[in-house]
Amino acid sequence: MASKTTKADTAPKTGSVEDFLAALEHPFKPEILALRTIVLGADAGIAEGIKWNAPSFRTSEYFATFHLRAKEGVQMILHRGARKRDGATVAIGDPEALLEWLGADRASVRFRDLPDIRARQSAFEQIIRQWIRQV
Repeated sequence: MASKTTKADTAPKTGSVEDFLAALEHPFKPEILALRTIVLGADAGIAEGIKWNAPSFRTSEYFATFHLRAKEGVQMILHRGARKRDGATVAIGDPEALLEWLGADRASVRFRDLPDIRARQSAFEQIIRQWIRQV
């Protein structure tokens, strides 16, 4: 049985993030681009690449990846790299409750639309800065 192709599947699997995003057909592309700018602007040490078939961000290792198949809005998964770390927990101040914890060292952040991103931008930047200190 053939698998269903989603719009996120139309982007190239390798190459630069710019190439990936140029080819990406996604209903929340403006939101994805806005979040990309926010993450890259949160700290000069943040770089990007394609990991797990999506734009991902790294310092010493990858710490955040877009979840391009989210059903509502745009979602980013915050993690501590590809390998599991025993006993690793992440302690993040989250006064606006942006994080949905998926485990002791993984969390999800969802945004409905551009106004939602703009309204919570400062809190999201603070979370990113805290997160990269624990990678």
